[in-house]
Amino acid sequence: MASSANLANENLHSSNQTHRFALFSLTSLFFMWGFITCLNDILIPYLKAMFELNYTQAMLIQFCFFGSYFIVSLPAGALVSKIGYKAGIVVGLAIASAGCLLFYPAAQLSVYPLFLLALFVLAAGITVLQVSANPYVSALGPSETASARLTMTQAFNALGTTVAPIFGAWLIFKGAETLDTSDPSSVQIPYLFLAFALVVLAVVFSYLKLPNLGKAENFELSPKKALRFRHLRLGAIGIFVYVGAEVAIGSFLVNFLSTPEIGGLTETTAAHYITYYWGGAMVGRFIGAVIMQKIPANRVLTFNSIMAILLVAIAIVSTGKIAMWAILAVGLFNSIMFPTIFSLAIDRLKDATSHGAGVLCLAIVGGAIIPLLQGVLADLVGLQISFILPIICYLFIVYYAISGYAPVAEEIKE
Repeated sequence: MASSANLANENLHSSNQTHRFALFSLTSLFFMWGFITCLNDILIPYLKAMFELNYTQAMLIQFCFFGSYFIVSLPAGALVSKIGYKAGIVVGLAIASAGCLLFYPAAQLSVYPLFLLALFVLAAGITVLQVSANPYVSALGPSETASARLTMTQAFNALGTTVAPIFGAWLIFKGAETLDTSDPSSVQIPYLFLAFALVVLAVVFSYLKLPNLGKAENFELSPKKALRFRHLRLGAIGIFVYVGAEVAIGSFLVNFLSTPEIGGLTETTAAHYITYYWGGAMVGRFIGAVIMQKIPANRVLTFNSIMAILLVAIAIVSTGKIAMWAILAVGLFNSIMFPTIFSLAIDRLKDATSHGAGVLCLAIVGGAIIPLLQGVLADLVGLQISFILPIICYLFIVYYAISGYAPVAEEIKE
């Protein structure tokens, strides 16, 4: 009996070691797609100046990027269910690399629709990564600590979004006070570097020995299996409005901080301030990962969403430094929202988990719709007042955190 107990302990220790190694490896992916996504915030003012776009036209950048999630999520869910999480990660990295390479001819030819196509392909690869990596992290340990585990890995996603504005401003704006949109290498070099890095990661992951998870027999390309769960449906709306609000705020930061009544900053200086927004999200995720070990995730989500509402409201009604730092501080409270909503929404879905992950990634299309709507609002009523839209988004998250997250007992028993 003693030897059996020792063998069991050894197997448990080996399993824990494997899970820790897998989680460590996955953090690199979260960092990379955070870095890539945040570069859009630098790309928007650059292309807006280059092609003389209004706010609505400039938001087509986010529309095409996050619109890819809507189109690709369900096929990605089917693909991942057939080949597993690890192979899905390799495929996602390869597609994302191809999207980065498309930036070279887009910049050379100075064709805006080609930029939008490159963003769409890049986001398609990231969608496959999202469908693979998020449920992978949730599966690598007890369900009770899934929110904390996913929040910790998402913290490295936030690290990527924190450093991206610094490198993006340096590489794309080249440190100039005014935008130089005549030099195509400004966007070619950063995305060629990213393409190379993504290929390297794909090769590395193809050789890593990770747990063989995620494959499902008889996968149906349909969200119906997951949508019968009320908390999943409401969670999908929560992801939609959260991503929409976060992306909308980040997308307009450079222009918001550049306005005379707020900061009066140059585009280059304002681009560096984006680091505070995403850096707050990084710090908040590390803090949240610890706090949610002791406090229920939905309570933390309630507090953070209420704080986000208050800060955006302050940014709307005030001016100068108060408005500037209020909107930047929203990032701190955005921090735990995505991983918390995601993990609460897929909780106790059982064999519908892959379907649920696909539905939630589908909902990331909020990052396409909400910024575009705010762009229309900004053109109609002004940039500062247009931030009322993110407040509406956060109000729904408050509702989800208070009651919408709870699984219905009858649905779980089925």
